[in-house]
Amino acid sequence: MNKYQCITSSSPSNRSSMAATASRSLISALQFKNQNPSQAPFSTVNLPKRRRRICHHACSTSDKNNQKTGAVELQKLIDDDPFEFNFKDSLPFLPRPLTSAQLTNVVTEGSRLRVAYQGVRGAYSESAAEKAYPNCEAVPCEQFDTAFQVVETWIVDRAVLPIENSLGGSIHRNYDLLLRHRLHIVGEVKLAVRHCLLANHGVKVEDLKRVLSHPQALAQCENTLTKLGLVREAVDDTAGAAKCVAFHKLKDAGAVASMTAAKTYGLNVLAQDIQDDSDNVTRFLMLAREPIIPGTDKPFKTSIVFSLEEGPGMLFKALAVFAMRNINLTKIESRPLQKQALQTTDDNTIVFPKYFPYLFYIDFEASMADNRAQNALGHLKEFATFLRVLGSYPADSSFH
Repeated sequence: MNKYQCITSSSPSNRSSMAATASRSLISALQFKNQNPSQAPFSTVNLPKRRRRICHHACSTSDKNNQKTGAVELQKLIDDDPFEFNFKDSLPFLPRPLTSAQLTNVVTEGSRLRVAYQGVRGAYSESAAEKAYPNCEAVPCEQFDTAFQVVETWIVDRAVLPIENSLGGSIHRNYDLLLRHRLHIVGEVKLAVRHCLLANHGVKVEDLKRVLSHPQALAQCENTLTKLGLVREAVDDTAGAAKCVAFHKLKDAGAVASMTAAKTYGLNVLAQDIQDDSDNVTRFLMLAREPIIPGTDKPFKTSIVFSLEEGPGMLFKALAVFAMRNINLTKIESRPLQKQALQTTDDNTIVFPKYFPYLFYIDFEASMADNRAQNALGHLKEFATFLRVLGSYPADSSFH
């Protein structure tokens, strides 16, 4: 029985039982070493429905009949970090993004799909998550690594992360994390990036002396910002720039961010579509713990990563296995090999060149249910030193 058959043959009750068991074991292994095996490692507290928040739990310190939670009190969080929790005037309450140090049991309400993204509320990644999974509960994470980890530990159900931009190119960090972790690509979504110049109410364009945003966003609006004579200041993300301008009530600074960020943080939109190139699209990957069953009823993409021995024509030989079967390649990316990443995920000994070994990431237009794709990868496996299928998933054709 193959991997896909295993997924479909499990009954709903078995899948539920397996999910619960894996969730407890993964989180316990990563976070806690419970001294008393008879005690439950976590207890949960239901928050009031009128204000849903994320809180963190510690180990249970009492017996079954008298369990007590180690949840951090929300008021203490507010006092300790007013920047995150004490927005004044028109700024709404927004949950703090998860960090890798907070991989603990998380209280949720209902059964909505929980989807992780990198950034704060109002980020383009949040819009991508909501486009990929309408009506989901989008969960912000501080770093890309954290988004991978919260899926692996069953804290959330999916992650939606950027992999490439039509102007800025590939997001290399996420290529490396795809190899390091064992998540599967189950879909893709493309999002048009439309930058706006934001400022606090009452501030005019002529009042601005500087502008805050992500380095790529600043570069993508180079012509407009140069005409306005604004000094650029780089920050971690676009929505974070809007948040900073709003919280500190800056009068001489604006932010380059989305219309969603303007609504989230109560900022005024001074100018829309200020990017130099209107064809600004970011492609996001949808990640899950289990792969989907590939089909042939709609256009599919397959993403793989492999390595080759050194020698003349080796890459040509690898690409030829697709060309000879009339399979179109939509993306090829090379990344330096991080041997420790493979050693933690693969048991077999792999031989690599002594200096400058590289991995090749390829996306191609075919489903793994297609015999052409199966034959191509079988052919590639004959001489590749390493090969992994990262996912076979429906292609997003919304921008074709």
